[in-house]
Amino acid sequence: MFKQQQTFKKSVSFSGVGLHTGNAVTMTFKPAAADTGIRFKRMDLDEQPEVEALVANVVETTRGTTIGKGNMRVHTIEHVMAAFHAMGVDNAVVELDANEPPVGDGSAEPYLKMIAEAGLVEQDGKREVAQITEPIWFKQGDSTVVMLPAERLQVSCTISFPVGGMDSQYFSLGVDRESFAQELAPSRTFCFFHEVEHLMKAGLIKGGSLENANIVRGESVLTQGGLRFRDEFVRHKILDIIGDIYLLGRPVAAQIIAIRPGHTVNYELTKQLAQKAAKPAKPPAAPAAEAAAPAKTTPPPISDAGEVDSVALLKMVPHRYPFVMLDRVLKLEAKKAVAIKNVSINEPYFQGHFPGHPVMPGVLQLEAMAQCGGIMLLKGGENAGKLAFFMSADNVKYRKPVTPGDQLLIEAELTAQRRNIGRAKCTCKVGGEVVSEAELMFLIHG
Repeated sequence: MFKQQQTFKKSVSFSGVGLHTGNAVTMTFKPAAADTGIRFKRMDLDEQPEVEALVANVVETTRGTTIGKGNMRVHTIEHVMAAFHAMGVDNAVVELDANEPPVGDGSAEPYLKMIAEAGLVEQDGKREVAQITEPIWFKQGDSTVVMLPAERLQVSCTISFPVGGMDSQYFSLGVDRESFAQELAPSRTFCFFHEVEHLMKAGLIKGGSLENANIVRGESVLTQGGLRFRDEFVRHKILDIIGDIYLLGRPVAAQIIAIRPGHTVNYELTKQLAQKAAKPAKPPAAPAAEAAAPAKTTPPPISDAGEVDSVALLKMVPHRYPFVMLDRVLKLEAKKAVAIKNVSINEPYFQGHFPGHPVMPGVLQLEAMAQCGGIMLLKGGENAGKLAFFMSADNVKYRKPVTPGDQLLIEAELTAQRRNIGRAKCTCKVGGEVVSEAELMFLIHG
């Protein structure tokens, strides 16, 4: 994974206005020594302070990523960082005579042009690519980001918004210089028309216009020149992810799965990554004689399962205590699964959830339905051995409380599947009566 670090051959400048601040600004990319990293420098302030583009210096993630030290701020750096990450810029000083880079056309293309004009040169320092050895993830509300070990950077993203004009979109891409330039860099930032007034009152999008953003209004998209991709919105979300994770301070090789991501969850994932990512070790000298590799054991595929006990169940689901919401699977077919969950007074959530009147939280019943539905979707065929990520829930109803001593009978029935998206109607029953139900959507990945 080692390659030489790179910086610019020469300085290059670009002028415009900041997306959120609306300030006129000139930005200059300048070469920097090996191991400098990426630094933003405010030329308009006394002493011209610098701030390193690192997750430790993030101070705000509302509608963009802001870094700062003391009272100094640099807003909305994610598009510049995405271009640097994808193009292999390890060391640079970004000089600004205001507090936000110029937005250009709302995409990363203006920054790619700057990089091409400046040119790149290899340096003596070695590039260290960050990798992980176990999954990490972060979830907040409807947003989830998961990072899995991999040899290269690949990002898969799904977005869905409960408004007209915004269908669910999914896009997945192995990220390198060419794929980024062709498939992601042209995608522009977007917002919804009903958000505009609120954002302006919050002091944001002062530099926004139809020349640098897509605005969704009802079933229409207000934009200059039309959409650049049918799924431009989800591509731009991936662009943001690539920029935000570069705040680790080095390139990332991982598989990222994101559902309705935003700058806050990207930042939280990158914080975890900073704690867990180990610097790659240099390959050791070859031993005189290599020992035989130990035999690998593979859990039985779900495609071979019928009734599944608790031991076999743990080999099928990615969860562990206290988040395994199934005790046994009674029936597992291609389009239907039935499982049970014995609700004990010893469940950890009863300590804080109405301790005087213990009731199983509805969201955990929903999670039990999601785990049952996920196992069903991975039964047999091309989905065997993959992962099912819970994306959304519709028509959720909680009809009766579930208390200690109850046995939940969880049923999931496949209602639709198209490519890597599956839908299931799920219920929880106690004593033959429905206590909760929902229609769930899953992303099948692997």
